[in-house]
Amino acid sequence: MKFISPSPFTTRPEIDGTFGVVASTHWIATAVGMGVLERGGNAFDAAVATAFTLQVVEPHLNGPGGDVPLIVYDVRRGKPEVICGQGPAPAGATIPHFRSLGLDLVPGTGLLAACIPGTFDAYMLLLRDYGTVRLREVLEPAIGYAKSGYPLVERICATIDTVADLFREHWPTSAALYLRNGHAPKAGELFTNAALADTYERILREAEGGGGGREAEIERARKAWSQGFVAEEIDRFCRTQDIMDTSGRRHRGVLTAEDMARWQATVEAPIAYPYGRYTVLKCGPWNQGLTTLQQLALLKGFDLDGLDPAGPDFIHLQVECAKLAFADRDTFYGDPNFVEVPVETLLSDAYNEARRKLVTDRASLELRPGSIAGYGKRIDPRPASGPRVAVGSTGAGEPTVGRIEWTHDETRNPAEPRVGLRGESAGDTVHFDIVDRHGNMISGTPSGGWLHSSPVIPALGFPLGTRAQMFWLDEEHPSALQPGKRPRSTLSPTMALRDGEPYLAWGSPGGDQQDQWIPQFFLRHVHAGMNLQEAIDAPAWHTEHFPSSFWPRTSRPGVVVVEGRVPKATIEELRRRGHIVEIGDDWSEGRLTAAARDGVRRKAAANPRGMQGYAAGR
Repeated sequence: MKFISPSPFTTRPEIDGTFGVVASTHWIATAVGMGVLERGGNAFDAAVATAFTLQVVEPHLNGPGGDVPLIVYDVRRGKPEVICGQGPAPAGATIPHFRSLGLDLVPGTGLLAACIPGTFDAYMLLLRDYGTVRLREVLEPAIGYAKSGYPLVERICATIDTVADLFREHWPTSAALYLRNGHAPKAGELFTNAALADTYERILREAEGGGGGREAEIERARKAWSQGFVAEEIDRFCRTQDIMDTSGRRHRGVLTAEDMARWQATVEAPIAYPYGRYTVLKCGPWNQGLTTLQQLALLKGFDLDGLDPAGPDFIHLQVECAKLAFADRDTFYGDPNFVEVPVETLLSDAYNEARRKLVTDRASLELRPGSIAGYGKRIDPRPASGPRVAVGSTGAGEPTVGRIEWTHDETRNPAEPRVGLRGESAGDTVHFDIVDRHGNMISGTPSGGWLHSSPVIPALGFPLGTRAQMFWLDEEHPSALQPGKRPRSTLSPTMALRDGEPYLAWGSPGGDQQDQWIPQFFLRHVHAGMNLQEAIDAPAWHTEHFPSSFWPRTSRPGVVVVEGRVPKATIEELRRRGHIVEIGDDWSEGRLTAAARDGVRRKAAANPRGMQGYAAGR
């Protein structure tokens, strides 16, 4: 391929070795995962230890009450697989119930939006069927940091400070944990969570108390979680607590111990799309990852070789194709166990040839989903509840867009929490990628259950998630709320084969932005010849053109947010083409990590933005 690009700039070297690599969104978790590899564990053992540690050290981005999709390649099995740790809606989560409460959107915080927590069971399935070490080895690092303390990063403190009044006035159990001495902690302080440490220590005691091998231990741990004391405490909290949420009213949850006992994580095949010598793998259409594949299906009809990856042509094409893909997301995607999603058509050459004709040299300001007879339902991009989006004109031909205002400026770092005073937020996630010396690979994107989602359950030390806010309260929509159904998640790990062999694992936090930064990274790597670190460090952007997956589901038609490092000439040309360009900080877009297997070589890279993601390896 041709290579025309400004001189690549990197903040750090691409990790390169032969033994193994770990990349995650927090340096402590990366070190924990690498330690497991050094002691003889495989990539899947390291992933579980990394994931539990991330729950402790990034509580504003994920937690035990959340959810996780994983894409794995086990060399023994010789095929990629998806482990779905996305818990479904509880039995009591019905559209009539929400309507009876006077709601037309699922709240963005509180107990009503809780799905069945999926992370713990997914990690236990991964450890049991793909890993090699005992449960203690993967839990002890997280227990140690929760008990002895870890240094707080600035964003945790800023998030706590934003919702401090909410905690004081309405969520006293969260205030007891996060507002010790009455105020938010300061960056750099050592922070402990004794209740969470006790929860995992009790699970470990119960798991090890019955004898037998590692698989027996893991099964007892799963039972302690879904049928034992954890499920009982969650049930009790949801039944007895009236919790203030983004609706401005108090509600009890509908999640029960019976819901938890009936659910387990599952394994399924990924969706695959060929792109040149690569095959890109994503989770099923219960997940937004299909939008990356749809963007690739559209973009392969354009000649991207030789385009400047920070130039107007490259950015314009990627943004316009993203608009089309995400319009389809909001029209067709849903849990395939409940609705038929026309994946084959969405990725077909004929469909994308027709859709590609919609991409011109002008920015679209419309939401333009495709039309497939018998499938999908178009949504109203301006929901009745919450702030509406107003599209008008300044009189000078420039569109103007109204927007919801967040306490923290959205353009500063969209991969970190954008938190409102009631805890409403978007983009709260962590990510890790690991390759071991055997060639096993895993990409995981845990999220949900963050500290501002709902009150801490005091006996457990963590809150529940709010993933149900991604359902629509419209029975005819593929993503309509229904008991037992998975919400259409934004969590989107990625893997790619090269010439049929497992090659690359990557992903990013960032809510709706995940599957914008993910294809950008891939296109820079494939078409501009950038190595993993160069492709992460390069200037990035995202569009907010389509409705958000998060409450209050607003959109900003035509808006593209770019890093300040994007050349001025590029910005001027994008504006000339009709894009509404907002300029963020120089290092504000995405928190990508990546790991690759290239013959005997093991490579990795991590995002410098936010100064906490790191890759390690040798």
